[in-house]
Amino acid sequence: MTEDLALAAPTASAWTERAIAGLDELLVDHAHCEKKAAATALHLIFRYPRHAQLHGPLSRLACEELVHFEQVLALLRARGVAFVPQKPAPYAGRLRAATRGQDPARLVDALLCSALIEARSCERFALLAGAAPDAALREFYAGLHEAESRHQRVYLELAAPFAPRAELLARHRELAEREAAILDATPLAARMHAGARA
Repeated sequence: MTEDLALAAPTASAWTERAIAGLDELLVDHAHCEKKAAATALHLIFRYPRHAQLHGPLSRLACEELVHFEQVLALLRARGVAFVPQKPAPYAGRLRAATRGQDPARLVDALLCSALIEARSCERFALLAGAAPDAALREFYAGLHEAESRHQRVYLELAAPFAPRAELLARHRELAEREAAILDATPLAARMHAGARA
């Protein structure tokens, strides 16, 4: 990941503290996030059947997200925590609300938004890998950090053919600023994409 394609702001330390304090709640939210990540990749395959270059990478990504979903479900079972329905966090919806209405710009934005969501997850998995209370969880999140980094690169690579590089970088910066502002305005909670506002 180049500096030009980085997140606009880092996660505040308050988020890590809150996440560790509410680890069971976080894991339920994490399972929902993995499920939604798989659905997002599949949605793009269905929406863009003529862009064959998207299909293989997105299919593999969706499969890996579902493996992660199953892994988090196993963690929940081991901890005796039920995987319960949950009101969706506003994060992804607010970010995707900036998506432009016409293709190819709409597709570019969808891919860049997904890249930013993966980048934020990647950053937060690294934080959890360093702060989780037991070695198994630290190892689990370290592995997920590597996967999310790869997923972010996949989305950025898929976006590249659909816009000139300068335009892609500029749009990424715009969306990254929006992503950071959304988190800044979101209340602190033990959720993967909660903010740090008390």
